[in-house]
Amino acid sequence: MASQEVKLIGFWVSPFVHRVEWALKLKGVEYEYIEDDIYNKSPLLLELNPVHKKVPVMVHGGKVIVESFVILEYIEETWKEGPLLPQDPYERAMARFWAKFAEEELLENAGIALCSHGSQKEKAVKSTIDALEKIEGELKGKSFFGGEAIGYLDVALGWISYWLPVWDEMSSMQLLDPMKFPSITTWKNNFLENPVIKENLPPKEKMVVYFQKRSKELAPAMASRRHA
Repeated sequence: MASQEVKLIGFWVSPFVHRVEWALKLKGVEYEYIEDDIYNKSPLLLELNPVHKKVPVMVHGGKVIVESFVILEYIEETWKEGPLLPQDPYERAMARFWAKFAEEELLENAGIALCSHGSQKEKAVKSTIDALEKIEGELKGKSFFGGEAIGYLDVALGWISYWLPVWDEMSSMQLLDPMKFPSITTWKNNFLENPVIKENLPPKEKMVVYFQKRSKELAPAMASRRHA
């Protein structure tokens, strides 16, 4: 089963797609990557993911798996060599907890901060920094979340190492202050130094252009959300 053909439908700048790519490459799984324009969704994407109509979508031996965290779990259970999740059940549960926390508290608020203004932006920045403080405590004294090697939580939170600094640079939010977050800074550098990660990152200049355009497009929706 594990040797069957793997395809990954993605979008070049999506951190959700990249976490799946990192997991596949860390496991040594060969796959075909298919780029999709999420603003002009292909018939293939709509056919494979009719519920959410989003990337990433992974196809393995004709079976379709969607949602990045679900795909990570599938990869872990299908290709057991080089496990990413800890062996201990409690540690596995904690890895999943922190992945969910970062998605709901950090990524959500960082995205709002990038696309909003005024008091809404200030509130989102504060919530983002509060979430980073909790993650800082979890990383204290560690090279990676699981210890000395990249694991599930590093892959799940890998966007912090690369996407968040780009958003910081664009909007002068100063979210990821190295003085305030030394453990996250050390982890970020360790993570980005791994060849698998380093060789599978989108170009920063292209990211800045994309997110500048995207933040302007989303700003009206953020403003109406504030007044809702």
